[in-house]
Amino acid sequence: MEYQDYYKSLGVERKASDEEIKRAYRKLAMKYHPDRNPNDPKAEEKFKEINEAYQVLSDPEKRSRYDQLGASYNQWQQRGGAPGGFRWEDWYSTQGGAGQQVGYDDLNDLFGGSFSEFFRRIFGGMDYGAATRQRPGAGASRAPQAPQYSQEVTISLTEAYAGATRRLDINGNQKEVKIPAGARTGTKVRISGLVPVAGGGQKADLYLVIKVADDPRFERRGNDLYTDFTVDLYTAVLGGEVTIPTLAGSVVLTIPTGTQPGQSIRLAGKGMPHLKDPQTHGDLFVHIKVRLPKNLTERQKQLFQELSRL
Repeated sequence: MEYQDYYKSLGVERKASDEEIKRAYRKLAMKYHPDRNPNDPKAEEKFKEINEAYQVLSDPEKRSRYDQLGASYNQWQQRGGAPGGFRWEDWYSTQGGAGQQVGYDDLNDLFGGSFSEFFRRIFGGMDYGAATRQRPGAGASRAPQAPQYSQEVTISLTEAYAGATRRLDINGNQKEVKIPAGARTGTKVRISGLVPVAGGGQKADLYLVIKVADDPRFERRGNDLYTDFTVDLYTAVLGGEVTIPTLAGSVVLTIPTGTQPGQSIRLAGKGMPHLKDPQTHGDLFVHIKVRLPKNLTERQKQLFQELSRL
C-alpha cells in the first residue's frame, strides 16, 4: 500500500489553514469536475483524488490522525525505509468499542471504489454504537440487542439533489442502498440486520452517515443554493438573457436593465429538494458579477466619454 500525500494532491503546505485548503480544493474541483471534462478518465481520477484529499484535510479529526501517520511514516523513511518495513496495521481503523473487533475486510467495499485503499484502511473503520444493555433490578431479563455500526459515506451535491445509491458488499452479499434526495451532511440511512456479529445470532444494523462534499459551483445553505455568475457590462446595463447552470440542468435567466454588481436574482424552486418532501424545493440565488471591458479602442473611449457627459 502506498502512502497518499494529500497536501501534495491539493498543492498546499502542511501548515495550510482551513481556508487555504478549502480555496485550493474549490479551484481544483472546478478544473477537474466531471461536468467540465466529460468522458475524460484522467480528469475523473484527478477529481476523485482531490476529493479524497479534501475529505481528510477538511476534517480536524481525520487531519490530526493523518498528520500523526505522516510524521511516523517520515521517521521510518529517514531510518532507511526498508520495503515492507512500515507497520501499516498500527494505523488501520478497524477497532470497535466494548471489546468488539470490526473486520475491515467485511466492510471495505462500501464506497464502490470511490476512495483509495489507503483511505479505506486508515479512515474506513467502523464506529461501534453502544448496544442496549440489560438493566439491573427486578423483572424478567431481556436478551441484549445486537450492536449498531455507523460508516461515513461521501456523496456529491448533485447526488444529494437527485438521490443516490450505494452498493454494499458484506461477505459476498450485495445490497443496494438508496440515499434520499435532499440528504445533507449528518443525514443517517439505516440498513437493518446487515453486519454479521461475532458468535452468530443477531445481525447488527448499519447506519450510513452522509457527508455531502463541497461543490465548486454552488454553496448550500439549508435547502437554498447560492452561485456566482458573471455578465458583461453591456448586458448589465441594457439587460438581456443568459444561460446559467443549475443542478437540474441549464436554464435561461433574464438580466433586468440596470442590474448592479453584487445584485442577487432569485430563481424560485431551483434549490435543493426538502428531505421529507422531495417535491418541494428551496431557491437558487444568483449573485451577479460584472465584467468590465479592457483595452478599449479610441472610438469606445469616446463613446464612454460622451455617456459620462450626459
